[in-house]
Amino acid sequence: MNKLKLSIATTDYDHFRDFRLGTVRAEGIDHTWSMLGHHEIFARMTFNREWDLSELSFAKFCAQVTRKNSDLTGLPVVCSRLFRFSSFYVNKKSKIRSAKDLKGKKVGSPEWAHTAAVYMRGWLNDEHGVGLKDIHWFQAGTNEPGRIEKVELSLPKGVRLTRVPDKSLSDMLAAGEIDCAIIARPPDCFRQGHKDVVRLYPDFWDMEEKYYKATKVWPIMHIIAVQTKVLDANPWVARNLYNAFLESKRRSVERLMDPAVSRYPVAWLPTYMRKMSDLFGGDTYPYGIEENRPTWEQMLRYTYEQGIAHRHAKPEEIFAKGVMTSVKV
Repeated sequence: MNKLKLSIATTDYDHFRDFRLGTVRAEGIDHTWSMLGHHEIFARMTFNREWDLSELSFAKFCAQVTRKNSDLTGLPVVCSRLFRFSSFYVNKKSKIRSAKDLKGKKVGSPEWAHTAAVYMRGWLNDEHGVGLKDIHWFQAGTNEPGRIEKVELSLPKGVRLTRVPDKSLSDMLAAGEIDCAIIARPPDCFRQGHKDVVRLYPDFWDMEEKYYKATKVWPIMHIIAVQTKVLDANPWVARNLYNAFLESKRRSVERLMDPAVSRYPVAWLPTYMRKMSDLFGGDTYPYGIEENRPTWEQMLRYTYEQGIAHRHAKPEEIFAKGVMTSVKV
């Protein structure tokens, strides 16, 4: 029997590695796997649809999956997930001490549909009453000028967004041209120890644990998007892919939990993993729809409220039907 040949693109994640290298296989599928930086993958998949399935920013996926007659469908496979209270970087001269101090300030992010910023803009509104209209927003590359928005937007009325093509957020923050930046990775000015640039929440770890316990939201940054035409022609593909991703992740977590086989040169890593297992209810890195429902629902609401998604979708509308069928015995 000839196997279906599919092209896949993701960053190098340990929880995908066994699938990528063939130790784990998706039944009935042969894959050609491109391992690239996620910014390149996002651009090439968003603009050109160069692979059958790929890693994609959750926010950008929300923009595309909610279009009329969308050509993308999701798998509830988590490529990357991170809490984001560490992502607020401020210039000390702006005298920002709390979230409420951001009212009336200039705040930048690399793109409006930058998943980390989407979560934190939503949090500012939900938890602190700092709405989208209360801030003058700026868009520019993190450390290099010229980064562009990759999806179409329909910004809410009254929202101010200024695009700066010839400067980076790092330079603007260091110079005091913006007061704060919400960025997934630390900007160069922070990493290089600029005297005026600090994290707004240096105690982010404690904040994030409390946030999870209160909301059960563990922010998802990137998921797997599949070209819908592949699933239309082969409905069985979604579940077979999901099964392989799930088994690959299980093996990765098992390595981290077992001190006898762990490949990572980090002291007390298995002990830390057991602590994380307890915190997250036994699954340190859950995939699936019900397992992540509060997170899916929050992001779908935030992207709609922020003019990224075209409609307020439900999780069941964005994922392949094949992964929703119960197969428990």
